[in-house]
Amino acid sequence: MASTGSVNLLSALVMKPALSELADAFSHRTGQTLTIIYDAAGPIRDRIRNGEAFDATIVQRQVLEMLAQEGAIEPDSVITLARSGIAMAAHTGKPKPATKPVEALKQTLLAATSIAYPDPAIGHASGLQFQEVIERLGISDTIRPKAKLMTGTLADFAMQDEAEIAITQPMEILATPGYELVGWLPPELQDAKKFTWGAGVTTNSKEPDTARALVRFLSSPAATSVIESWGMVPDGR
Repeated sequence: MASTGSVNLLSALVMKPALSELADAFSHRTGQTLTIIYDAAGPIRDRIRNGEAFDATIVQRQVLEMLAQEGAIEPDSVITLARSGIAMAAHTGKPKPATKPVEALKQTLLAATSIAYPDPAIGHASGLQFQEVIERLGISDTIRPKAKLMTGTLADFAMQDEAEIAITQPMEILATPGYELVGWLPPELQDAKKFTWGAGVTTNSKEPDTARALVRFLSSPAATSVIESWGMVPDGR
């Protein structure tokens, strides 16, 4: 089959800032047009599982491996991109609240007048993890009434609303004017598997060769440097 000159990528929303930089670089290098669709991690799993027409996807490494076992992702194409986690954002120029240790974080959350975080019901990894955090800390009944659930990125939220603090992944925080990264939440409240992001080629790709080239490009030193500049770290650091 002749190449169409384009490749379609379904990516976790958190990767948008880095991919906005990398898309043009990939197209310049290969001459291929890269079309990117963004979604929450949970819906991505379901869309790939249901056979939607994408050439490649970026989602959690553990989800890619599961989809590969189910026959929806080429097993040999799966690579790890980087690791993230959940972090706290506050308004630029405001005092930075404590994120560590765990007890200090708990007091910060209890004292906040409003807290924005991704809606767990949509399947956002950050929202699901933060929901686990407040349940583990025994403060979910106090936090939920002052929660502002985000359906998109923090940048999308900031265009129409505000919160005293926000909880999401560092990449989203660094891409949002008016907010700054306070710090990651304590390691014992993170989930490395849930936030290890990878890429893979779908088994129903119409452009498998170009899709494999895209995955190789995303794991190249140049692309890794861009991803790290947006707040992610190599897996295992």
